[in-house]
Amino acid sequence: MSTSVVFIHGLWLHATSWQPWIDLFADRGYHAVAPGWPGDAETVEQTRANPDALAGHGIDDVVEHYARIIEALPAKPILIGHSFGGMIAQKLLGLDLGAAAVAVDAAQIKGVLPLPLSTLRSGFPVLGNPANKNRAVSLTEEQFRYAFGNAVSERESAELFARWSIPAPGKPLFEAAAANFNPRSPAKVNTANESRGPLLLIAGGRDHTVPEVVVRATLKQYRHSHAVTDIVDFPDKAHSLTIDSGWREVAETALTWLKGQNL
Repeated sequence: MSTSVVFIHGLWLHATSWQPWIDLFADRGYHAVAPGWPGDAETVEQTRANPDALAGHGIDDVVEHYARIIEALPAKPILIGHSFGGMIAQKLLGLDLGAAAVAVDAAQIKGVLPLPLSTLRSGFPVLGNPANKNRAVSLTEEQFRYAFGNAVSERESAELFARWSIPAPGKPLFEAAAANFNPRSPAKVNTANESRGPLLLIAGGRDHTVPEVVVRATLKQYRHSHAVTDIVDFPDKAHSLTIDSGWREVAETALTWLKGQNL
């Protein structure tokens, strides 16, 4: 029986943006799937046409959604998440619902203190208006360029925006922003879990949305667990690293690491 891999997208990208990864992992013998978040429609176009279906879903809603998907699988899957999907993957791993996890440019979990100016600017289209907490918000092409596509050409960034961008619920960003002031924050991850599967954190050195300093601060949150926690940095990549022309290098790195974990 092949090992399952569940890909989890983050804000502003549709689940189908994982298709090249799904094909690659399938070629390597994995059973790979990329279910959308609650409210996601089957296609980018359909999701854009009904943004209200995404509105109001928070971190706990997304975790519960993927937990139900995982429960239907024959065994614990490998979890691979990008951005907020990386946070969700860590939460699921901390709940012992994954065999391993790869968190790519993962959103800040509770306890991570660095808050770079570029992160604030990337989140401003949502956080700049408190009413957005219960709305779904779209990025403009210019905002996408800053938050995702700053390490690729302007043309490629525009193509990625046109192909994959969708509205995103504002609630997870507000929850993450308030995490360190809320003892019951949904952004809290069980980082002290000794029995969890191995975790790989991946950072992009040019990422505006989740800068490398945030990923390294996340690594420190796991210092009280002896479970495997590794980190890889791609100095020249930004937040689009899972979908842009350099995606395969990142995917191959994840595959090599998984092989090293006998997964």
